[in-house]
Amino acid sequence: MSHQSSGRARLEAFFKVFQSDDRVLIVISADPDAMASAAAVKRLLWRKVSQVAVASVNQVKRPDNLHLLEILKLKMDSLASIDPGDYQRLVMVDSQPHHSPETELLSFDLVIDHHPSAPLYPGRQPAFADIRPELGATATMMAGYLRAAKIRPNPRLATALFYAIKTDTQNFVRQGQLEDMKAFRRLYPLVHLPLLSDIERAPIARSSFKNIVSGLGGAVFAKNSAHSFLGRTDHADTLVMVADFLMKIKGVNRAVAAGLAGDKLVIILRAGGLRQDVGQLAQRAFGELGSAGGHKNMARAEIPLKHLEVKIRNNLQAINRFVLRRLSDAK
Repeated sequence: MSHQSSGRARLEAFFKVFQSDDRVLIVISADPDAMASAAAVKRLLWRKVSQVAVASVNQVKRPDNLHLLEILKLKMDSLASIDPGDYQRLVMVDSQPHHSPETELLSFDLVIDHHPSAPLYPGRQPAFADIRPELGATATMMAGYLRAAKIRPNPRLATALFYAIKTDTQNFVRQGQLEDMKAFRRLYPLVHLPLLSDIERAPIARSSFKNIVSGLGGAVFAKNSAHSFLGRTDHADTLVMVADFLMKIKGVNRAVAAGLAGDKLVIILRAGGLRQDVGQLAQRAFGELGSAGGHKNMARAEIPLKHLEVKIRNNLQAINRFVLRRLSDAK
């Protein structure tokens, strides 16, 4: 089957999920790839269903993500604040139900994602699932759906999809396939370059800056690895920024940034090179305690503090030792 015919077949299967009077809820774990992909789903469903809403399992605090939301004019609610039962169809993009405790028991009608797949709860198989872990970004998949539907994305959506592919593949340093590159090239003429520049230069909040400086200052280096424990931090996205920055230090090919965000212990992992797979490492180390996984070079774990022993969760040093021990044991 050619790429063109397979694209049309996927699009037909996509549209078969919906009816004209459906109220649709798109559920995401908000990041650039997820938000751009959700906006693409909204565009595909424009005038084809009764209503489309977007809800996220996480708060958006990173400056670039906030700016991207503004650019897309994407209204997004917290999943905790709404009742999924009010919607006839549930859609998940750039994630899968098992990735989050908030979604693992929901019955999704459609799932589109580029993360490795895992079995769903019996009886909760979606009517249509498009899971392609060989791709670098879900935005690549959504660009393909739009192309199959002969929809030319407007400059805002094109810019968001372009930025999502750019960030999720780390400018194609991380996993990226020929299909990612083709989507990137096709989107480029449609991109609004000043908007792209605004997203990439979005300012960092002062509260985040202080946490970032503290996290970088407290980083511990061992051979080619860097580890930073921030204690209680303002937001999980701050940990992402610390881990990403640590990877820029000469000689570092694995970075871990961990800390408490709300009622969860969050661990962000980054890696370089071909031999590492921090997605599998995160799953082995933390999967039994919360949501954990990702790709070879980017991964994340979120563990509710209530899942930790009392003597650990009430002591920051003990939490740091717990993270280090679990990572060491999972190698």
